[in-house]
Amino acid sequence: MKLIAVTDDRYSIKELAEMIIAIKDEVDYVQIREKSKTARSIMTLLDSLESGGMDKAKISINDRLDIALLKGITNLHLPEHGLAVKMVKKLYPHLRVGCSVHSVAKAKEMEREGADYVIYGHCFETDSKKGIPPNGLENLIRIKKELEIPVYGIGGITLEKTAVMKETRADGIAVMSSIFQAAHPRFVLKEFREAISC
Repeated sequence: MKLIAVTDDRYSIKELAEMIIAIKDEVDYVQIREKSKTARSIMTLLDSLESGGMDKAKISINDRLDIALLKGITNLHLPEHGLAVKMVKKLYPHLRVGCSVHSVAKAKEMEREGADYVIYGHCFETDSKKGIPPNGLENLIRIKKELEIPVYGIGGITLEKTAVMKETRADGIAVMSSIFQAAHPRFVLKEFREAISC
């Protein structure tokens, strides 16, 4: 299983850069999802990551096609109601484009549009979606069976839930709070890596 760390828009650029550089060797991808930050701030973050030895191939930019193109980042993640995957893939075929989905129908539609992967959620109750019931795992299992592209799960995934996530046969997990709200993110990531590998 792949391990994706998703930033949670809680830290300053300096703090976030330090956290990501500390975990860079433990993750397959880091999705930069900083909705409240300006384009210039995110560009500064990417400069700091590059200076810190972060492999560009491990960086995924959430929603900001402009930043991805300007900084030569080839992984772009789109929200479910964001830019059309088909249009982005047509204009920029070199990009690896993924999309968030919340249903089987949307997952199948995104695959038809040319998405390289989907992230389904939210799987469990999570503070980032407070008061919104989780979508559960049944659809994730079905999506995994019906799609040919990689399928990842997100939402409330803790260390204790990695075993059940493995049972869904998802291609990986995307984790936000368990990593970026941990006292020692690198240590937590090592535990996640061990849990999904055994």
